[in-house]
Amino acid sequence: MKTFDYVRPSTVVDAIAAAAAPGAAYLAAGTNLLDLMKGGVVSPKRLVDVTRLPGLDRIERLPDGGTRIGALVRNADLAHDSEFAKSYPAVAEALLSGASAQLRNAATVGGNLMQRTRCSYFYDAASACNKRSPGAGCDAREGENRLHAVLGWSDACIATHPSDFCVPLVALDAVVEIEGRDGGREIPVQFFHRLPGDAPERDSVLEPGELIVAVRLPGEARTFAAHARYLKLRERTSYAFAVVSAAACLKIEQGIIKDARLALGGVAAKPWRAREAEDALIGAHPDAAAYRWAAEAALAGAKPSGNNAFKIELAQRIIIRALTLAATGTPARIPALPASPFSSAAGIPHNV
Repeated sequence: MKTFDYVRPSTVVDAIAAAAAPGAAYLAAGTNLLDLMKGGVVSPKRLVDVTRLPGLDRIERLPDGGTRIGALVRNADLAHDSEFAKSYPAVAEALLSGASAQLRNAATVGGNLMQRTRCSYFYDAASACNKRSPGAGCDAREGENRLHAVLGWSDACIATHPSDFCVPLVALDAVVEIEGRDGGREIPVQFFHRLPGDAPERDSVLEPGELIVAVRLPGEARTFAAHARYLKLRERTSYAFAVVSAAACLKIEQGIIKDARLALGGVAAKPWRAREAEDALIGAHPDAAAYRWAAEAALAGAKPSGNNAFKIELAQRIIIRALTLAATGTPARIPALPASPFSSAAGIPHNV
C-alpha cells in the first residue's frame, strides 16, 4: 500500500491551500476516487477531505428563479427535493438513473462532475492508456471499443464521460462555481470538461488546487419543466452506465416548438450539446419528421472510433424517443425505472 497524507481543512481557503501541493486530490464521498486508488490507477500524495467544509451542502433558491446547489449536496438529496424535481425534472430523472441507491446516498454533486471515465483500459494499470499515463498509447484503439466515443475523440483517447447528471446540466446552461488561489470564477458546464485532443490526461479545465463549490441552474431552465425528459440506454437497466443517453427539453406553444435544448451522454469525452439539432427543432411542428431531422443533425459529425458504428444510429434513435416523450409532456411522477426507455409505470412524484 502506498502512503499518503490526509488533511481535513475547516475552510475553503485552507482546502485550496492544502490542495495546491503537487499530487494532492480532493476527497468528498470518494465513490470514484477510492476505487481508483485501490486499483492502482491513481496514487495521490495527499488527500484533502472537504466533507466538513461549511455551506457547501445547501440547495438555495435564487432571486432570478434559478437554483444554486452546493458541491457537497448528495445526489439522492437533490433528486428527492420536491421543488427541485418539479422545476428540473430531467435533472432529477438523470440523478435517479445513476448507480445504486447506496451510491446516490453518498455521492456528491461536485464529485459527479469530477468522476473519471469508465474505460476498462484506463482502469487496468497493465494496459496502455494516455489518460492514465501520458504518452503510453491507447490500447482501446485496437481493443474492445464498442462502447467508446463517436464524437470529439482523437487518436490519443476514445474514452467517454460517464455522468448522467451532467447531460441535462449541459442542456439547461448550468454553470460551475469554482474557487482557487486567484479567487473565484464561473464556467458553463458545457465547457467544463475537455475533449481529449493531444492531452487526454486533463479531464476538465480546473487548475491545480481549484475547488468546485457549487453548480447553478438559471431561472430560464425552469421554463422547460413541462416538456423535459432524460433517457438512457444501458446494457442492463440497473447499475449501469449509459451506452447512449439524451436530455431533451422543449417549449411548445400553439403546436410549434418555440425553443429546444438537447444534449447527449455516452458519445464523447464530455456531455455533448447538440446545438445544430436545437436549431433544427425551433419553429418546427413536434412530429416524427422534425425529430428525425434533429437526430441526424446531432450526429452529423459522428464517426466510429472502432467497433462502435452502431452507436451513431443508436444515439439518433434515443434522441427521437427522448424528444417524443418530452413533447408528450413531463409525467407527474418520475418513472419507476428512471430514464429507461422500457419503463411505463409511474414511480416517484415530482411534487410530493
